[in-house]
Amino acid sequence: MKNYVSNLEQVLNSQGVSRRSFLQFCSALAASMALPAGSGKAMAAALSTARRPSVIWLSFQECTGCTESLTRSHSPSIENLIFNAISLDYHHTLQAASGHAAELAREEAMQENYGKYILVVDGSIPTGENGNYSTIAGISNLQMLKDTAKGASAIVAVGSCAAFGGLPMANPNPTGAKSVLDIVSDKPVINIPGCPPIPVVITGVIAHVLAFGLPKTDDLNRPVSFYGNTIHDRCYRRPFYEKGLFAESFDDEGAKKGWCLYKLGCKGPITYNACATAKWNNGAGFPIEAGHGCIGCSEPSFWDIGGFYDALSSVSADVARGVVYGAAAGIGAGVLAGALNRAKRSKALKEHNQVKVEDIQHERD
Repeated sequence: MKNYVSNLEQVLNSQGVSRRSFLQFCSALAASMALPAGSGKAMAAALSTARRPSVIWLSFQECTGCTESLTRSHSPSIENLIFNAISLDYHHTLQAASGHAAELAREEAMQENYGKYILVVDGSIPTGENGNYSTIAGISNLQMLKDTAKGASAIVAVGSCAAFGGLPMANPNPTGAKSVLDIVSDKPVINIPGCPPIPVVITGVIAHVLAFGLPKTDDLNRPVSFYGNTIHDRCYRRPFYEKGLFAESFDDEGAKKGWCLYKLGCKGPITYNACATAKWNNGAGFPIEAGHGCIGCSEPSFWDIGGFYDALSSVSADVARGVVYGAAAGIGAGVLAGALNRAKRSKALKEHNQVKVEDIQHERD
């Protein structure tokens, strides 16, 4: 089969990447995922002999931001290294083929690699009007997802649209947008939310799947290696939060001194992501470091919680409860249990810091 002709070591050798550089890359990647000591060598051993898997990338109701994020890399980069090690057989934005040739490439990849290919999805899936709000080659997004998911070994939902429904699902959700997990229930699905996700998170998850299989996930199917801590847990402004020092506006003295942005709407305390550690633009920084609060884009329904510049303590309890239970209904009963734990943690946060957040039901244990 054409997609399984070489392994990663052969590909790297052909591009002049030394064994030492490859080991350094694997060690760095393992460290970024908080894997145990020695995992870098184990990852290198597994990836060196791994056959290049076929990857089919479907884009539905999305802005292409997830692909843009992935391609905003520097050379040499983790992103390029990983994506040179797979066979990306179908991707609307990156493929050279178009029209009938493009759809033929997808169909051939499905047939030749049935049961082995990795399916990556970005964008939500419109279900209203029998899925006719968005079609590709005359096929609705809904039907294309169902057909392509049948032969996938695993599905990676990239971005908050694919993971949770995204902005298209915002109230009143005119297209009936849904997440991948709302549609596919018989395949392992890994959510990589973010608007868009961090590039190293996308490639890190794919590397983990290739080397060790499916990563450990939380109650929202997010890899705990990247979504195990809140932005607040690792934020360099947290000492100011603990001292009660907050910026009151984006241009006051507190903002200039780097004080906490909680009162300006930062959702860091309830948002799980690796922004504060992995950062963006090759590690140059992340939104809070640039002076803007976290908007919570890796959490379900972040767009409906309240204004991006409203402090958590001012968010309506009815809105917060609706967001949490709406997400629970869309993703599954397991999230409901997580919501109850989030409520307990919110109460503890209030008691410790005397911040009125007892009505916020969007925290997780």
